[in-house]
Amino acid sequence: MNAYRLTSKKSQRFCRGWYILWATAAILGLNAVPSIAEMTTIRVHDQVEVESDDVLFGQIASFEGNDLQLIQQLKQIVVGKAPSAGKTRQYEYRHFRKRLEQYRIDLAAVQLEVPPRVLISRSYVEIGIPKIKKIVTDYIRQNIPPDNGMVRIKAVHVPDRVMLSKGRITYKVAAPRSRPLMGNCSLAVDFSVNGHSQKRMWATAQIEVLKPVVVTRKPLGRYKPITEDDIMLQTLDLANLPSNVLTDPEAVLGKRTKRAIGAQAPLRADVIELPPLVKRGDMVTIIVESKGLKVTARGLVKKKGRLGERIPVVNVDSKKVLYARVVDSNTVRIDF
Repeated sequence: MNAYRLTSKKSQRFCRGWYILWATAAILGLNAVPSIAEMTTIRVHDQVEVESDDVLFGQIASFEGNDLQLIQQLKQIVVGKAPSAGKTRQYEYRHFRKRLEQYRIDLAAVQLEVPPRVLISRSYVEIGIPKIKKIVTDYIRQNIPPDNGMVRIKAVHVPDRVMLSKGRITYKVAAPRSRPLMGNCSLAVDFSVNGHSQKRMWATAQIEVLKPVVVTRKPLGRYKPITEDDIMLQTLDLANLPSNVLTDPEAVLGKRTKRAIGAQAPLRADVIELPPLVKRGDMVTIIVESKGLKVTARGLVKKKGRLGERIPVVNVDSKKVLYARVVDSNTVRIDF
């Protein structure tokens, strides 16, 4: 009986001592190491597909535990940047542990379970070659002026498909400013996702622009006045012709050739000219006119001149050299 009571008293003293020790440890913060049942478990999946630029723990792992505040904090931790659209990136255990440390997570409060290899891929939208060709074709048709002639897109070459991140996809096509849209052209196609540029690719197009062009019916000699019998219209591809080729017969008739031209040759602005209306030694009437006053005099042409050209003319009476503009074959006018 006495032994039982002694044992009971010892047990009571032991319990009171353990309780005091536990309370003291709690006050001093020495009970920070929880049991396995109290820890928050992070189970990282071995393969995950993400859509956003940043990879969050909440996207690649599942969580178990009673500390909901800690779990919410863990879900928002940025593991790293997502790979490019359609690509994968590999992570290992030490990377995840380091990220937890960087976010000041108490590693004693979590149990991190990571497979030997974690593959994170970026979800994507594929823009196929036929779609890209249509984008380029539509741009060409919308940006060639309707009066340029009949447009025929003979070929469009696109090197490959394009893979973009999921989101609001827009695109913009740009052609070189230094040359017109015809012949062999390179065009840049820029794709953006949610307003951010993501991919640029180059496409090439072979564009034929057919339009009637003024050509010679027969060979024309130098300084030959051009008549309707000398020219005709022929439909040609402007891509194979100089930029100053003439398409309006009215711009040719009444002019003359600067040099000899062969048959079936497209006429250009630089190979024809207006014939001179006056030549050196011609006598003309000089007109000087202002408000309410008109003076005329006889003049001697010192240099050949075409319509509208300014040439030197000698006033026959005063012998003074004046510069006047050619009006017709008999008249020049001094500008006031």
